[in-house]
Amino acid sequence: MSAPRHVFMTADAIGGVFTYARDLAAGLARRGVGVTLAAIGPQPSAAQVRDLRALPGVRLVQADCPLDWLDASQEDLDRGGRELARLAREAGADLIHLNSPAFGMAHFDAPVVGACHSCLLSWWEAVRGGPAPDAFQDAGARLRSGYAACDVLVAPTRAFAAATERLYGVRPRAVPNGRARPKGASEGLKEPFVLTSGRLWDDAKNIAALDDAAGLMRARVEAAGSLDGPAGERAELRAAHALGRLETAAMTELFDRAAVYASLALYEPFGLGVLEAAQFGCALVLSDIPTHRELWDGAAIFVDAGDAAYAARTLDGLLGDPYERGRYAALASARSRSYSADAMVERTLTVYRDILGGPALHGAAA
Repeated sequence: MSAPRHVFMTADAIGGVFTYARDLAAGLARRGVGVTLAAIGPQPSAAQVRDLRALPGVRLVQADCPLDWLDASQEDLDRGGRELARLAREAGADLIHLNSPAFGMAHFDAPVVGACHSCLLSWWEAVRGGPAPDAFQDAGARLRSGYAACDVLVAPTRAFAAATERLYGVRPRAVPNGRARPKGASEGLKEPFVLTSGRLWDDAKNIAALDDAAGLMRARVEAAGSLDGPAGERAELRAAHALGRLETAAMTELFDRAAVYASLALYEPFGLGVLEAAQFGCALVLSDIPTHRELWDGAAIFVDAGDAAYAARTLDGLLGDPYERGRYAALASARSRSYSADAMVERTLTVYRDILGGPALHGAAA
């Protein structure tokens, strides 16, 4: 079974999906696979564009296509799907990789892999609880149709694959995300502060609980990421120090300096920030949710996402105990080697070869 010659891949520039797509595209290109990366939704930042254009074998195009998870109607999806299908044909792609599988119903001329990174129904279930509102149910129905039209689905964890199967009746194959191991990380020359990162405006990140914990702590908490969301969402911090959205170099410096990384997320299908922190030798304090347990059990300290006082005591205690902090940092660093960019690329190529070499694998077990 051979690998594809050219992959047409979608990504939006708002969150970690863009990082995933960039790393996957770079790894494919190093293995001789051409990649056209189509940015959907808002345009990538200047830094993101520079980064992608520096990758040999990767071509960036901007698609006139909405974000499927941001109040997109079926008409929007149909129009966006036609645009993506046109761009894929022009690229000469022999495989389509949709990081927004709701567009799976478009009439592509090549097999389609849908990557399940998150969804509104599972988000609501984890963050709000109870039945999702009608707008979310409508979006879920559109995503269900997109999933069904893909030839194979992948998800970054077994836990999220199981949630996808329960909510949509399809079973993705689990392909863990990965990142290239950073060069020059100190892994020991650390400063006594806590770092968190991500889309702070997203209630799933539960930054309010970590902010409450910060108000009870002796140590400081630094929060990197945007406080403002694309649909008017806004997070307010009282005790944690908001750093705003930072480019790669500044985030690298922070990861390298921080002694502890914390995520009290209510919903996290994978969590690239946690992985990056572990690679830089940060000890991890994480909410006790299924995906965190799956990936980091035995290599992190777990806390109740709703117990800010306990989180504060745990974080201060870890920072005040160099031996324990060093032990957990070493455990996290060792575990992070399981989630390399190379491993992610090779596992994804296995999925590609399967889909190109045989019948559709849609619904295959993880």
